[in-house]
Amino acid sequence: MGHQYRPLRISRRPFRIPRGRRRAVECALCVLCALCAVLCPPFGSGLSAAVRAPGRAARVTSDVLRLTEEAGRTKERYERALRAAREQKARVDEITRRQHSRKVVSAALRDDAGAAARAQYRTGGFTVEEGAEDVEDPIELLEMQAPAEHRRATLGRLLDEDVRNGRRLDAEERELVAARSELEKDRARLKDAQRSVTAHLAAARDRLNALSQEAVGSGRCEAPDIDGVEDERAAEEHQEWIRPVESYELSAGFGGTGANWANGHTGQDFAVPIGTPVRAVGDGTVVSAGCGGAYGISMVIQHEGGWYSQYAHLSAPLASPGQHVRGGQMIGLSGTTGNSTGPHLHFEIRTTPEYGSAVDPVEWLNARGVRL
Repeated sequence: MGHQYRPLRISRRPFRIPRGRRRAVECALCVLCALCAVLCPPFGSGLSAAVRAPGRAARVTSDVLRLTEEAGRTKERYERALRAAREQKARVDEITRRQHSRKVVSAALRDDAGAAARAQYRTGGFTVEEGAEDVEDPIELLEMQAPAEHRRATLGRLLDEDVRNGRRLDAEERELVAARSELEKDRARLKDAQRSVTAHLAAARDRLNALSQEAVGSGRCEAPDIDGVEDERAAEEHQEWIRPVESYELSAGFGGTGANWANGHTGQDFAVPIGTPVRAVGDGTVVSAGCGGAYGISMVIQHEGGWYSQYAHLSAPLASPGQHVRGGQMIGLSGTTGNSTGPHLHFEIRTTPEYGSAVDPVEWLNARGVRL
């Protein structure tokens, strides 16, 4: 006799966890969720970070360049305001001195004119001069009077001119005093703007430095696409040979010895902030680009005559191998990648693309009309 199967009946009552075990089950679920998050990260988040990396590099690099230009313009406007304030103060001081001198001269002129007027009154209109009482000839007396009349006319003209000068100086002084308030307000606004852009630039430099260290760690140091940023210097008149950075402090020279160099320093170190534009010293072709090692993010350019220039410890390359560059063209941003004790550009001139063929870059550039 076959078995008789009965249909399975599913209870519609909700499953209930006993109250005593509910807390333990909740804790177990939390632990499982945490393990899933660590061992199995969401696919979308990892992919989006990888996809966003080039765009992030371009954005941060562009921010540093834009803020560097803005900081330079703001500093220039602030310095112009300071010069204007100093010139205004110097002009007010000059007016004060001139007014004092004018008052002294004016007092002397008025005393002289008063003395002449009193002499005329006593002599009935004639100026009494020494020996005039012994002159009986009327013609001779008139001749003696003529110089006195000229003197009185000169005194009158000088006094009128003094009054006009005094009014003009008073009006100019009032205008300067009225303009001082606006000038001070403008200077204060520029000072605030300078502090603001400096703070934003410092934050952008920090982001760029972090991004460059990540790029070196991952071994991917491609030049970001920053076509939207204009290189104002490159648009200027082309120069055959120039400095790799415009302004700097020399932190180490060629041939120096110390704990950082086993066989002497092979280049010239320019202490500059992170994100400072680095420019090709002359026309040439990028032959190699480094990403890691002692030089960090670096670049080597071949020039005519079999010479090579190297730019090391960059935070971002802006040119790629095989690319032709012109003297003065921006090829990277300074940084502190690789074996670096602080933000700077390590610059070398070589006879080959490889390490070990460096010559003194100061003498080399001096021979081409560039002073470091």
